[in-house]
Amino acid sequence: MHPTDRRKPDHPDAAALRAGLTPAQARAIATLEQFGWTLRFVRRPLFRDPVPVLFEKAGSRWIVVDGDGGLDENPGFEIRD
Repeated sequence: MHPTDRRKPDHPDAAALRAGLTPAQARAIATLEQFGWTLRFVRRPLFRDPVPVLFEKAGSRWIVVDGDGGLDENPGFEIRD
């Protein structure tokens, strides 16, 4: 018997994704969404700022928003399919 996959394919509530983000991250995400980027998920490492991950409209590129609102195209981790 295989364990069930804990990743949820459904898109979570937008308010739940944004909960706990820094004000700078929230402003950066709002700006990016105007250009067609979509907030897909937020990594929440212990004792560090949350790491929101956004994908472009086509889904081929992704970026993260740092705690100060800066954008990082090479955050040092890979995303699973």
